[in-house]
Amino acid sequence: MDQTLSNFGNVFAFLALGIVFVAGGYLTARLLRPQRPNPAKNSTYECGEEAVGSAWVKFNIRFYVVALIFIIFDVEVVFLYPWATVFKHLGVFALVEALIFAGILVLGLAYAWVKGDLDWVRPTPNIPTMPEMPSGKSASQRG
Repeated sequence: MDQTLSNFGNVFAFLALGIVFVAGGYLTARLLRPQRPNPAKNSTYECGEEAVGSAWVKFNIRFYVVALIFIIFDVEVVFLYPWATVFKHLGVFALVEALIFAGILVLGLAYAWVKGDLDWVRPTPNIPTMPEMPSGKSASQRG
């Protein structure tokens, strides 16, 4: 029982130390920074361009979908780094596993591409329509 309390004490000590470290960093930065606000510093800055209009502009959902797909594949590729560090020790088995993993990623990319999630502008759907009857009668009246 004493060992369990000791382990919880270690967790609490690290948590408290982390909070003190972060709070100390913020406090030190607040004390050391110069406080001379002006309109140029307080203005909105985005990629070197002046902000125009409201910040509540509706964006196309495709921007978010492409960003999420990028993040998913980026995170998945991170899993290849540990594999690369121990590749010589694992041999051919690791190579086959990495190729299977890369194949799954390529299949996911192909699926997103075929589905059209990577297209910025989707074509308008071509919906076929029935031509009208030349005599003015409907199909049910012609019998």
